[in-house]
Amino acid sequence: MYKELLWIFTQLPDDYIVLDTETTGLPDENGLPDIVTLGITVVRNREIAETIEFKTQPQKRISEEAQSIHGITNEQAAAFESFDSQWQRIAGYLKDQLIIIHNASFDWPILQDHVERYGMVMPQIQGVFCSQKTAIPWAQAMNLPCSHRGPSLDALTKAFGVEDLRNNLGGLHEARIDSRQLSQVVEAIRRNESTI
Repeated sequence: MYKELLWIFTQLPDDYIVLDTETTGLPDENGLPDIVTLGITVVRNREIAETIEFKTQPQKRISEEAQSIHGITNEQAAAFESFDSQWQRIAGYLKDQLIIIHNASFDWPILQDHVERYGMVMPQIQGVFCSQKTAIPWAQAMNLPCSHRGPSLDALTKAFGVEDLRNNLGGLHEARIDSRQLSQVVEAIRRNESTI
């Protein structure tokens, strides 16, 4: 029902990447948070080809709230490699790709901030597509829970009958798993297999 409101998803290319981050917290008076993990799922011919996660050592402390969301402690994160030492590999995944992000207005500025902070260069990309914002009209028409940012990944996972990969993590967020989850949701939307 109301599938015409999801039309833009059918226009996505068959090859793209999905990106997700887990961070030290939310933006505050000290600026944007630091990336703790960055997950990328590569989709080729509308099938998942690869999922990878980069664990990056933050310069800021991880807030208690953020730790409760992703389960990564400051002690664990202190052993991760620096962002700049992994950037070339990350950039290789981004180059010439359309990047799909759920809540792109959060994740993308943080990634851009890291690139600038470490004096790196963002590769040429096709663009950034926010699945959360794009799904707002449909979610509202379907009376799904919907914040000002849009429906949550959990809400779309349930609505489209996609396996909830977070269940295996006890509900914790993980950048690798969440990027994979979103890629499955995007393809379910494209197949118009809503169970509602």
